[in-house]
Amino acid sequence: MDRTEILASMGELKLYGMKAAYDEIVATAVKREHEPARIIGDLLSAEISEKQARSIKYQITIAKMPCAKEIDEFAFEDTPINETLVRDLAGGDFLEHQRNLVLIGGTGTGKTHIAVGIARACIRGGARGRFFNVVDLVNKLEAEARGPPVYSFLRQ
Repeated sequence: MDRTEILASMGELKLYGMKAAYDEIVATAVKREHEPARIIGDLLSAEISEKQARSIKYQITIAKMPCAKEIDEFAFEDTPINETLVRDLAGGDFLEHQRNLVLIGGTGTGKTHIAVGIARACIRGGARGRFFNVVDLVNKLEAEARGPPVYSFLRQ
């Protein structure tokens, strides 16, 4: 099987990480005289890394965060916000204890930035999440409390 057929097969099997890394891994393997098992292992590692990156991207998308912010981008100086606590929360330990996180503060205090940064860090750590602001969450909960919607169908 030649290179083109191998790459076509990888594409057909949706092994996009292997396909993207194939040329580099094979070139390195030829230079360093790697054993076949090492080459296969390197290709599998590339596939696993690509799938994890794709999963993180998907989870961040479905979390419906309003912006792309990171904790490291937040300016903690001149704010009363506890940086150590925020960074600890970004580790995701509160999730293991089945705790929620609610940020309270005035307009412009950084709640959204911190919430998004913590959520993104937790998602990169393997968690799933969903961003809500209070108004949207209350409206959703009220709608669910009213029960299922009633649909009427018209006949002609």
